[in-house]
Amino acid sequence: MKGKSHLSTIGLVIAWYLSNIGVLLLNKYLLSNYGFKYPIFLTMCHMSAYSLLSYIAIAWMKIRSRVQFLKIAALSLVFGVSVVFWNISLRSHHCK
Repeated sequence: MKGKSHLSTIGLVIAWYLSNIGVLLLNKYLLSNYGFKYPIFLTMCHMSAYSLLSYIAIAWMKIRSRVQFLKIAALSLVFGVSVVFWNISLRSHHCK
């Protein structure tokens, strides 16, 4: 049972990294190539989608521990802040 738990955790971490890479590449495409002019709006859309998906994942995985929830929330906050700064830097770089 413990091995299955480790594999699930590894799978979730890999999925998290791949989704982060996908979001950043999509943002780069939209902001740099397509000329989208609203990086904060784009971040808000991504964060709304992530919030919904996180809620579904937490409910599906039946996370009841406050410590686990706070770890997930902290990780989400760090990701959100990094996406905001990434989008702003892409937009600033594109405007020069």
